[in-house]
This record gives sequence, C-alpha cells and structure tokens, in this order.
Amino acid sequence: MTEVGEKSRARFDLSMPVQFLKGVGPARAKIFAELGVETVGDLLEYFPRDWNFVPEPTKINRMQPNETVTIFGMIESIDYQNYRRQPLFEAMISDETGVCRIVWFHGAYLRGQLEPGQIIMVSGKVTLYKHQLQFTNPKFFVVDEEHQLSADYFSGGIYPACKGLTSRQIKRVIAPVLEHLDDLVSEFYDREFLKKAELISRKDAFAWIHLPPDEEKLLQAKRRLKYDELFLMQLGLALRRYKVQHFSRAVPCDCSDKIDSRIRKRFPFLLTRDQDESISEIVADMSKSEPMNRLLQGDVGSGKTVVALYAALLAVANKMQVAIMAPTEILAGQHFLSIERYLKNSSVKRVLITGGLTGRKRSELLNTISSGEIDIVVGTVALLQADIEFQNLGLVVIDEQHKFGVAQRAQLRKQTTPHCLVMTATPIPRTLAMTAFGDLDVSVIRHSPPGRGAVITRWVSRHDRQKAYEFIRERLKAKKQAYFIYPRITAVEQDSDVKAATDEWEQLSKKVFPEFNVGLLHGRMPSVKKQQVMAEFRSRKIDVLVSTIVVEVGVDVPNATIMVIEEADRFGLAQLHQLRGRIGRSDAKSYCFLFAETDNETAQNRLEIMTRSNDGFEIAEHDLRLRGPGEMFSTRQHGLPDMKIANIVDDFDLLMMARKNAFEMVSHDPMLTLAEHKNIRRSLLAKFGDAIGLADVA
Repeated sequence: MTEVGEKSRARFDLSMPVQFLKGVGPARAKIFAELGVETVGDLLEYFPRDWNFVPEPTKINRMQPNETVTIFGMIESIDYQNYRRQPLFEAMISDETGVCRIVWFHGAYLRGQLEPGQIIMVSGKVTLYKHQLQFTNPKFFVVDEEHQLSADYFSGGIYPACKGLTSRQIKRVIAPVLEHLDDLVSEFYDREFLKKAELISRKDAFAWIHLPPDEEKLLQAKRRLKYDELFLMQLGLALRRYKVQHFSRAVPCDCSDKIDSRIRKRFPFLLTRDQDESISEIVADMSKSEPMNRLLQGDVGSGKTVVALYAALLAVANKMQVAIMAPTEILAGQHFLSIERYLKNSSVKRVLITGGLTGRKRSELLNTISSGEIDIVVGTVALLQADIEFQNLGLVVIDEQHKFGVAQRAQLRKQTTPHCLVMTATPIPRTLAMTAFGDLDVSVIRHSPPGRGAVITRWVSRHDRQKAYEFIRERLKAKKQAYFIYPRITAVEQDSDVKAATDEWEQLSKKVFPEFNVGLLHGRMPSVKKQQVMAEFRSRKIDVLVSTIVVEVGVDVPNATIMVIEEADRFGLAQLHQLRGRIGRSDAKSYCFLFAETDNETAQNRLEIMTRSNDGFEIAEHDLRLRGPGEMFSTRQHGLPDMKIANIVDDFDLLMMARKNAFEMVSHDPMLTLAEHKNIRRSLLAKFGDAIGLADVA
C-alpha cells in the first residue's frame, strides 16, 4: 500500500506534511522544507519554472524535414569542434532504422555529459543539411535504463531543484498528488463568473500547470492561477482597509482658516502646488472620525517633511499628540532639526527619543509624554517600546515606511487609533503602490521646490578616476563638500576586491585629499559619535564625508554638492537615486560620480539609466522591471505573502481586474460570511493568517 492510499485518504488534505507522501520520508522532507515546501498545499503551489512538450517518439527513418519530432537512440560518436568560428558539439545517434546527426553550437558544456554508448531522448525541429537530416540545439535527456522510454516521462514541468532533489524527483512526488485534486482543490467562483472572466476551473488549472496537455492549456492554467493569487492579495488589502474604515475611530481634527494661516506662517516660503494638494487631501482625511491611512510619496528633496509637519501642527492645534518615527537615529535627528528650525520660538513642545536615552532622563521624559505635556515626539523604532505611553496620540507619521512593516505600524497604534501618515522618498510605481501599499490612499509630490540646482550624473571608469579627483578637489577648494559612499564598512577577506569605507577613508585622508578634513561615518559607530560626525559635516568642519549607505535617506546638508558612489554597480537603482538625493539641495549645481567597472549587463543598464534621468518615478519603473517587486519591497514586510506565479508588471491587466473584483466583493460582503464565499475565505485565512489581521474577521 502506498503512503497516500485508501487508509490515509481521510487525512490527505492541503495541510498534510509532505513527509508522508510516497517517495519523501523525513530526510527528503527536510530538503523540501529548504524549498519552502512543507505541506501538500505548498507542493501544489511549487510551480514549474519551465515546461517541455514532447511529441510521441518516432523512428529515425520516418523523420521529415521541418517537423518537430522526438526520437530515442544510442550515441555512436561525439566530436567537439572548437576550431570553427562558431564552436560546435556534434553527436551521431542511431536506432534500428538509421543514423542521425545532432549539433549544439557553443556546446563545450556537453563534453562531460554525453559519451558514446548512452541512450538519449532528443526532441526538436528536424532540418536538412547537406542532404542529411539533423537536429540543431535540441532538448535532450540521457535515459536511465531503469525507466520506460515514454515521451510522457519527459513532458510537463521542469521544477526549480536544489542539491539532493532533482526536478524529476520533485515531479515523481507531485504526479500522484494530482490524482487527488477533487479532494484538495475547491472552486472559488460560480460558473457565470468563470465564463465572463474567461477563466478555467481551479482544479484544471492545478492539473495543467504541472502536466499541461498542450501549450494553450498551459496558458489557461497560468492565467487562472495568476488571477487567483492577485485576487486573494487584493482581497486581503480590501478587508484590511475595510476594518480600519469601519471598526476604528480617530479624533477628528478641525482645520479653520485661522489654524491654516498660523501653520503656514511657520514656513519661510510659499508651498508648491503639489504640497498644497497633498495638504488638502490630508486635511480632508483628518477631519473625519475614520482614521487617515495615507501614503505620502515624493522624490528626494520634494518637500515631504513640510507636508508632514503641517499635519503634525494640525493635530497639535486640536490638542492631540504626534509621534514621528524614522528608521535610523540619523534620520530621526534630521527630522528633529528640521522641526526645530521651523518651530523656533513656538509654544509647541517637542522632544527627540533614541535608543541611547536611558536612566533617569528617560523616565522623566516618558512621564512628560504620558501626561500629555509633550506635543511632538520624534524617534526611531524605540517609540514602539512598551514603556512609552501617550495620553492622546492623534497622529502617527512614519518615514520610509517600507523599512518598518505592517506589524510595527500596528504596534504604534496600541492605545488608540490615531490618524496615520506614512512617507517614502522611494518613488513607487503604480503597480507596486496597489500591492505593497494597496490599503493606503496615496498623495504624490512630483515636483521639487523652485531654486534647486541641477544634478549632473557621470559614470566614471578606472582611467578617468584621477580627472574626477581633480575636479572634486577644485570644488572642495571652492568651499563645497563631498560624500564618498562605499558598499561595506570593512573589507571582507573572501571578497577583498570590494572597496570598504574604513580602508578608503584612510586612503582618501592621507593620499588623495590630505589638505582637507576627511570624516568617517558608518552604522557600527556609537550613536553619540555618529551625531558628532554629522554635526561637524553640517557645520563644514568636515570637507569630505566617507560613509556607507547610512546616509541613504534624510540627511540634509545643502553645501554638499558632490556625491561619489564607489562600486556603484553593486547598488540597486532606487538606492543609487536615494544616495544622489543627498546633493542638489541648494541652488548650486551638483555632481554625482558613479565609480564602477562591470561587465554585468543589468548593472550597466542601471548606471546608464542614472546618467540619463533624474526623475525618481521613471527610475522606479526601470528598477521594477530590472529587479522585480520582491527585491524592491519585501511583500512580507506588509503582511502579504510573496507571489509564486503572478508578476505585477507583466500581469497588470489581471491585477486591475482582480483589484476591482476584490473591492466589490468586500463592499457587498465585508465579512465574507455568504455561503458562496466560504472557499475564498478559507483560502484567504490559510494564505494570510494573522499577518494582516484577518483571523479576527468573524
């Protein structure tokens, strides 16, 4: 009796551990776990990375030119011809009816794989070359004598494998499971919807994704499974949004003409049209008892901090407290300095809390916060600590929200439900905004305030490095300042070619720019030391700041007009753009130099895009295409499971359809309690669990 037989049918469900499937066992189950496959449900969603469509085998003497065929034969001889302009690997194979030639161009990799005497299956298009039939670059498999020579064995999915588990072994485990799809897979939608949306059944989709009868059915299976994945994700976001809107209450904040005038007087400049539009949207949100849940996105230097401070002062004017949270102490300190500048001689009480604040001072400060004496509290993730209590928290502002995540955001709302404004200087393409931030309303600041100097970006090769140093020297003599950014703090022995900040600081300070003051900043320094270095850089005591990406966001030193990024090919586009955003913050012309030597085509594309464009949204679209959404923003940080088959760029039309249908479903059945939504609700809870707070939806 097999492990999955009549006896085990009752417990054979999606939650069943793969260990109990035929051909697995405890040892192989551990290898499956490394691939993220622990249950039968995981196994069904372990989709192939490619597919083979192998015709029924024929004999060599029945092959015709320009047909796609499959043959089995024995290798009679092999020959690698590397003297040709296009080197080729040639094999002659035979069956009982004849001999056939096979050619693989640039086939040096086959020298250790194919040898005379082996039986191989070959599948591909047959052509006529010098009156002889041949295959050119066909697919092939070396056939094990213990296996039947059937084309079915070679058809179907090719799975992402790992050490100890081949694609074929994975296929052998999955194949018997497909016989139980009637018990395992429940349909989500009625026939009418499936027909209207042109979707096949969910059961057929799982059968055909693993073992497609033909390419058309494979496309249908992909479309259905992609739609389901996008639909469940959008449904989770729609439910999360509904819960905030209908089960949470915030204190409305009134914005009279008098309050608006008093706030605007704090800014020694006119706000841009984009800033005014964002403020109008925020004011409208905060005037309601439904908590604001808004994302403010804008390019580097676009003036988001001013908009956030307006929102903070609106809350304070309504006798509410404000928490402003940043991902690093440097950025938190930067925000606090900006607030201090705008609120000079104001009666608004504000404090900065960081992890370094301890003992009696901390206790006294926490008492003033819990008693309501402090209006604005600025800090890092330290604001999430259990001993920090607010008397009447009315607004939470979270900067660079993608560095925190949903769980931490919810933690800040522990006593009450304040309005929430999250900000990012990483421009988010529309497709990503509908996934990673799909439960938020979005405000966009597209244009920078007037009076900003141009930023010129150049990709500098090794032989132009000295010219760049001389140019930088002239700018430093003109009393301007420069950043030098490195990917690492210290050198790593196994990758010693990668430049590191501590080593290069010594080189720059002693040999390249000995006549200038060169400072060093990195994440392992004590907080006090980091603050001291930044203060000296702001006050121009330091001319050149050598740093890691700790200065990626928020650091504002208008006199710094030079940005050098070493090993620029090792950084993503969004990160390069963020770093470049540290300059160009005054009316002076600024220069960004990308030092890089690379043959990697993707890295070269990134560097070229940077030299062509300063538009963060255009760059973000390129980044999304080059790296994919998973690398740009970890969906797990937002309580969303990673997508296994859908792609929000390539499947944008499906995403839009799924989003529309998901939000309509929640508007008609907010708790998913209708009988026809039972299977959807079960799948949704299995996929998301508590990650986005669905478990408590009754």
